[in-house]
Amino acid sequence: MKKNIVLFVLFVLPIVAYLFFASGVNSFTKLPIITPKIADFGNWKSLKGEKVTLDNKITILGFSGNEILKNRGNFFNLNEKIYQRYNGFKDLQFVVVCPLGTEKDAEKIVESLGAFTDVSGWHFVFASPEEIKVYYDQLHLKGKLDQNLGTSNVYIVDKERNLRGRKDKEEYKEGYNTFHPSELSNEMLDDFKIILYEYRAALKKNHNATKEL
Repeated sequence: MKKNIVLFVLFVLPIVAYLFFASGVNSFTKLPIITPKIADFGNWKSLKGEKVTLDNKITILGFSGNEILKNRGNFFNLNEKIYQRYNGFKDLQFVVVCPLGTEKDAEKIVESLGAFTDVSGWHFVFASPEEIKVYYDQLHLKGKLDQNLGTSNVYIVDKERNLRGRKDKEEYKEGYNTFHPSELSNEMLDDFKIILYEYRAALKKNHNATKEL
């Protein structure tokens, strides 16, 4: 009898535990949708005069406001903690929405980042203050832009233009504060990995697993 109990503990229990945790993978690897199907950028142009789109891209979305240079430390935090880890993925982009008239300041940020980073995945797009307000409002977020049309938060947007985050009452999170490197290294990095896992799992299921997520 004792021998059977020992065998059960050594062999059966580990298998049961594995099946239990394996069955729960999906519930822990789906980042909730905060706002579905947010709008694309329309005809807004980047520093290079190119049109940037959210479609079929995993996007880290930010709003610089008028004081880009004053808040440049936020961009460097985001670049170090997230961008440099994943900028090799072709389906990933970092997009910052800026007010018209701040192009030269944005160029200085790009130049500074470019001194030690491949900045091909960074895009600064420009719109009028009114357009930025309307665009931000349709995100339906609890947080608001400041008086300079900016926020230190950045947002994760998936390939279907869904803004993703955490919806738990105890831990609601719609954006990630770039002013705090620890928040980027912990909460944002954890949630971003979940998004990558979702797409990698989907590609693997369709036998299309490539570096393009």
